Amino acid sequence: MEQLERYLEPTSTIDCDNASVKGKAWELTKGQEDPADKARSLFYFVRDQIKYNMYVPFHLIEHYKASTILQKGEGYCVQKAVLMTALARAIDIPARLGFADIVNHLLPGKFLEIHGTNLLVYHGFSELYLDDTWIRVTPIFDLEMCRKHRIIPVDFDGKNDARFHPVNEEGRQHIEYVRYHGSFEDLPLDEMLNARQEAMGEYYQSWTEEVVCGKRGESQAAGN
Repeated sequence: MEQLERYLEPTSTIDCDNASVKGKAWELTKGQEDPADKARSLFYFVRDQIKYNMYVPFHLIEHYKASTILQKGEGYCVQKAVLMTALARAIDIPARLGFADIVNHLLPGKFLEIHGTNLLVYHGFSELYLDDTWIRVTPIFDLEMCRKHRIIPVDFDGKNDARFHPVNEEGRQHIEYVRYHGSFEDLPLDEMLNARQEAMGEYYQSWTEEVVCGKRGESQAAGN
């Protein structure tokens, strides 16, 4: 049987032992007994209260610390997945990170111009161990953003995978999963950044400069 203890331990980014992370996890799940109910409470907090923003720094390990994301109240997919994973571990739900390459067919023009492709490598999500199975959850696009851009929100029932929808509210193709990279106990930062640099080619430097210099754009129909 798989050893689950390592998916409860803190890491440099998944700082589930941080006082603010532990306090928020316990606050959100107070009075609940069923781990699935607790997981749902954490999911909807991360989905809606941590606003999605793809124009945030991403190139240093400190940009991914769960306690920092909690304090800032915003992040892109990997940062939100790290926080979700840390909150789960803080209340003794085994959790880990998962990564996949996706194609977002509705990316905004500004993003495409700088990013150079609608293939988004190492999209991040969380995997929670509930009722003797691993479940993939994607608390990425907040409800306010979904309503504004006619994106179908990802919901989580505590039992089944919660993934991006393939189409938007208008039936237009939206998110396409093309490759899974597997599950990780901690953030594979170097592996992730190297894969993105390879996929983006000459656009990688301009995208890095865009976010490092603090240029912020609107997260329209974003997907990573």
